[in-house]
Amino acid sequence: LKELLELRYFHDLTQAEQTEILDLAAQIKSSGPPKLRLGGKDDTEPEDVVWQIFNKNDVVVSASQALVERLPDADEEIVVLPGEDDRYAIETKKAKYKGDRYLIIVAVSLDEVDDALEALRAPLAIGLPLLLVIVGVTTWLVASRALGPVERIRREVELITGTSLDRRVFEPLTGDEIERLAQTMNQMLGRLQDSRDKQQQFVSDASHELRSPLASLRQAAEVVTAHPGAMQEGELAETVLAEAIRMQQLVDQLLLLTRSSEGRAHIPRADVDVDDLVLTEARRITASGLAIDTTGVSAGRVHGDVIALGQVVRNLVDNAARHARSQVRVSVIDDDAGVTFAVEDDGPGVPESDRNRIFERFVRLDEARARDAGGSGLGLAIVREVVAGHRGSVAVEESSLGGARFVVRLPS
Repeated sequence: LKELLELRYFHDLTQAEQTEILDLAAQIKSSGPPKLRLGGKDDTEPEDVVWQIFNKNDVVVSASQALVERLPDADEEIVVLPGEDDRYAIETKKAKYKGDRYLIIVAVSLDEVDDALEALRAPLAIGLPLLLVIVGVTTWLVASRALGPVERIRREVELITGTSLDRRVFEPLTGDEIERLAQTMNQMLGRLQDSRDKQQQFVSDASHELRSPLASLRQAAEVVTAHPGAMQEGELAETVLAEAIRMQQLVDQLLLLTRSSEGRAHIPRADVDVDDLVLTEARRITASGLAIDTTGVSAGRVHGDVIALGQVVRNLVDNAARHARSQVRVSVIDDDAGVTFAVEDDGPGVPESDRNRIFERFVRLDEARARDAGGSGLGLAIVREVVAGHRGSVAVEESSLGGARFVVRLPS
């Protein structure tokens, strides 16, 4: 603050100083230096503005008043003149008249600056610390009020655990970043809760599915142990083999489903001819005695995981064959929108209210069906996960054959 005040006053004083020195220089150039004005003998105390003019021999030829000593010629320097306690700002300039050179030195008192600073010293000594205290307290109150909702959100989040993901944080109606932070936090908690619920449901369903073949194996083993002749020769081996195959298929599907939903970025990709996959599955179904129409299959190529896409085709074809009465139809179309693969059957179809739910894990629309006939309930879930991993879509519609029509769309 002292420096700012000095600069402000110094600017005003040097303006007067510049005016004085320019007037003297102009006078010298036009008519030579003014006559020597030394005043009386007692005129030795410097005034607010004093000046001296020297010739080339460094002799004073004119001055505003008589001074004890020569003014210093250090330009823009602040000095204390002899016989005076005030500080002075020095300005110099050279001028010529009829070939003679003259040096002009002007000094301006900084007494006004010192008086202003002295007048402000006491108020600043008291007011500045008080001002700092007021600013500090105000800043603390404003910051505390602004960050209060953040602290409340932090305390509420600290209480949320894996078993209480249904809790939500307070959303202040402030319309600013804090409200958006609380909304984002609640949305994140909602996603975590959904993920936990799905994981728990998945573990529960998988355990339920695995319990059935394990129970069959245990029952067969207990019967043979308790009644050695109760089962014919080879019947136990056939039972164990059938249930082991069933468990293996279920585990393979679970692994494929996990890889499709969590490891898509690490799946090796290559060019895949979808029509080849469809025709291969069609021949397999034809060998089982079911009629399948492949006249709508044309060339279609996508970039993806050949094993996963092959599982998609197989799951959809097996699903159609399981529900068809007598006929299954497959088609592959490649156009500007991508590759469209469809599987249709003439079975009972899928009710419109269940066309989204059917792609969930372990969902069977006909709970009365035997598990061997109805599958594990993972096939269509695998289809959805794999197709989503290939940036495609899958939907179920009503078929012209009377049953269901599953449509998979993949980017070319």
